[in-house]
Amino acid sequence: MQLEVIVAAIGLLGVITYAILAGADFGGGIWDLLAWGPRRAQQRDAIAHAVGPVWEANHVWLIFIIVLLFTGFPTAFAALSVGLFAPFHIALLGIILRGAAFVFRAYSPQKEQEPSQSSQRWGTIFGAASVITPVILGMALSAVSAGQLRVIDGVVQSEGIVWLTPLAIAMGLLALALCAYLAAVYMTLETRDELQADFRQRALLAGTAVVGLSLLSLPLLYFKAQHLWDGLISLRAAPVLAVGVVAALGSGWALLRWRFQLARGAAIVQISCLLAGWGIAQYPFIIYPDVTLAAAAAPRASLMFILIALPLGLLILLPSLWFLFKVFKSAPLEDV
Repeated sequence: MQLEVIVAAIGLLGVITYAILAGADFGGGIWDLLAWGPRRAQQRDAIAHAVGPVWEANHVWLIFIIVLLFTGFPTAFAALSVGLFAPFHIALLGIILRGAAFVFRAYSPQKEQEPSQSSQRWGTIFGAASVITPVILGMALSAVSAGQLRVIDGVVQSEGIVWLTPLAIAMGLLALALCAYLAAVYMTLETRDELQADFRQRALLAGTAVVGLSLLSLPLLYFKAQHLWDGLISLRAAPVLAVGVVAALGSGWALLRWRFQLARGAAIVQISCLLAGWGIAQYPFIIYPDVTLAAAAAPRASLMFILIALPLGLLILLPSLWFLFKVFKSAPLEDV
C-alpha cells in the first residue's frame, strides 16, 4: 500500500474518533440549549457533569487531524485553508466561544431557585456555538466532495459560496442531528430514572431527524455530487454503509427496548461506518476533482517520518485518554 494512502487512512480514523467523541460534546450543548420539561435544570446539570471532565481533551483529535493534514498533504491543506477560509474560522470561533461560555457559566453567580441572567446568557452562547459548529463542519465536509471547490494550476477557485449549497446545508443539518443523537444516547448511560427517560426520548427524536435528513440528502447527492454518489454505491463503500444502516436500525431498536449499552455501541458503529464509507467513496481525491492523495502528498521522507512518529505519540496519548475516561466515566451520574 502506498504511504500516502496509509497516512490518509490514519487521518480518516482521526476524523471518526473526533466525530464520536467531540460530536457527542457538541450534542450535549445542543440539548443544553433545547432543554425543556419540568427537569430542564437537572438535564443541564447532568450534561455539564458529563461533559465537564473530558470535553476539552476530545479536541486533541482535531489537532491531530490538522497536523496530519498539513504535514502529510501540505498542498491540500493550503487549498482548503483558502477555499474554506470562512467556514473554518466560523467553526474555530464556535469552538472558542463554546469553551469560554461553558466555563463562564459555571462560575456565574447563581440564584437559589433559578439561574442568574449572566448564567442564562452564557448558557445560550454555549448552546448556540454547539449548534453552529457541527453544522459548519458538515458543510465544509460536503464542499470538498461536490466538485465546486476547484484547484486549477495551484490556484483555488470556486463556483459561488461552495459551503452554502443545498447539499452542503443538508450535510450540515445531518451532522447536527448526528451529534444530537450521539449525545442523547450517551446521556442515557450517564443518568438514571426520570432523567434517563428524558434523554431516551431525545435520542429517539434525534434519530428520527437523522433518518429524515439522510433520506433528504440522497437525491441531492445524486444530482449535485455524482462522483460521491457513484463512490457510495460502489462495491468498495456500499458494504461499509450497509453495516452502518444495520447499526443505525439496531441502535434505534435498542433505545426502544431500553438497552442503552447496545444503543451506544451501535451508534458508534453507525457513525464510524458513515464516515468510513464517505472516505472510501471520496478516494483517491482529497478535493474532488483536482486534488488527489498522490498529487498532494508530502515527500516520501516526510511521510515515513509521520508513520514512525505517530506510534510514539499514540503511546503517550492513548493511555492518557484511557485513564482520563476511566477516572471520570466509570459510573453513571446520580440524578442531579
